[in-house]
Amino acid sequence: MDVKTTFLHGMLQEEVYVEQPQGFEVEERRTHVCRLNKAFYGLKQAPRAWYARSDSYLMKFGFTRRNVDPNLYFKVVQGMPLILVLYVDDLFLTCSEPLMIECKRKLASEFEMKYLGLMHYFLGLEVWKNLGDIFLSRGKYVVKLLERFGMIEYKSMVTLMEMNFKKLCGDVAGPDLENPSQYRPLIRALMFLMNTRTDICFVVNTLSQFMTKPHHTHWIVVRHILRYLHGWITLGLRYSAGNVQLHGYTNADWAGNVIDKKSTWEISILVAWSRFSTPHTSPPSTHYIPFPHISHPGPHLSIRSTRH
Repeated sequence: MDVKTTFLHGMLQEEVYVEQPQGFEVEERRTHVCRLNKAFYGLKQAPRAWYARSDSYLMKFGFTRRNVDPNLYFKVVQGMPLILVLYVDDLFLTCSEPLMIECKRKLASEFEMKYLGLMHYFLGLEVWKNLGDIFLSRGKYVVKLLERFGMIEYKSMVTLMEMNFKKLCGDVAGPDLENPSQYRPLIRALMFLMNTRTDICFVVNTLSQFMTKPHHTHWIVVRHILRYLHGWITLGLRYSAGNVQLHGYTNADWAGNVIDKKSTWEISILVAWSRFSTPHTSPPSTHYIPFPHISHPGPHLSIRSTRH
């Protein structure tokens, strides 16, 4: 749902004065100014005033603001969840059809709104819905990423990275990268992509450790990732309805880091990832692995990935 004239709904808490608007001047009070009661477009306080107004109404409506994301609101009505996400002037609702109709009616009574239908594209996230499943992808984002870094015409790769990633550490990584100005934004762009492409999590996490002083080898590897993405543009996450199946995977190496001789653990449970390093003084089997906390696991997730 889209809120019309969003910033005009905000109520100002500060004292803000403006000159008399052109065409509405009072001749006998040319030296006077106007005090604003409500925000308008172009005012620095406008976004904050709108958020305060919308937050106040949603809390009054019975929603609870989540601590993990101040733009995420949650409410339970007769045992049915109602989830609302606020992004500037857009509202996203997830709930059953009767609850959605009632929620839209109450929101429209407070703000002038326009219903835009089901969500298909939002902040680079593509949402494809079929009967019984939802598919999330960032194919358009990958294409723009390849065009931005001049990799759209390169041949694709079927592997994500070479097996011997120890070459990325220490003196074996080769000379320093002469111009690291492209390396850092590319790593940040790949980190944004990891939400729907968990197959690149490990290698991006490894390369992000060299943001301060990247080497030429790191630049070659990160371009290798782009060539891999070129071959798997449409890869994403599929959530299917039905019985929940919880799958967990774990892997570890032994003193894999050639610099500090630490071991790397990797745990995957659905979409929850955890990775940390441990000293090499004890065998990996003796370490306690804290699994990520999942209080309400969602639908079964299937993802296709390639690892070597």
